[in-house]
Amino acid sequence: MADKEDQKSATITIKKYANRRLYNTATSSYVTLDHLCQMVKDGLDFVVYDAKTGEDITRSVLTQIIVEEESKGQNLLPISFLRQLIGFYGDNMQWMVPRYLEYSMQSFSRNQEQMRDYFQNTLGGMFPFGRLEEVGKQNMAMFERAMRMFSPVGGAEDGQPGEHPAA
Repeated sequence: MADKEDQKSATITIKKYANRRLYNTATSSYVTLDHLCQMVKDGLDFVVYDAKTGEDITRSVLTQIIVEEESKGQNLLPISFLRQLIGFYGDNMQWMVPRYLEYSMQSFSRNQEQMRDYFQNTLGGMFPFGRLEEVGKQNMAMFERAMRMFSPVGGAEDGQPGEHPAA
């Protein structure tokens, strides 16, 4: 178990070669962006260097992973957010954005489990049915009850949907 903890704490070096191949120096094997994506999800820290120049290109590789995930239909970033983010480039407040986003994501991560429990308890209690059809039926029943409560013409007293008299 100590080995796993050591693995998570040690930064792994990835080298990117001119042929665009990524080489994991810890495992002595070539990896793909999907592998690096999984490493991020597993909490493994890595840094990516250009094999020829030695330049740290981790930021551009991580951005590339985000682009790949977004193109697979894993749309996590709303268009309005992307537009706002682009708008901050060159702005006099640009220096503040990375720190603010990092702080916000750290805060979200800390509260993630609490939020999961909240949604599970809240929505799970309201919708105990596993099938979508049952959820739809329950939604319709709640909607009909709500409409009966606010119906100005009959029906509210007898608990039946309001029938409007013919004019």
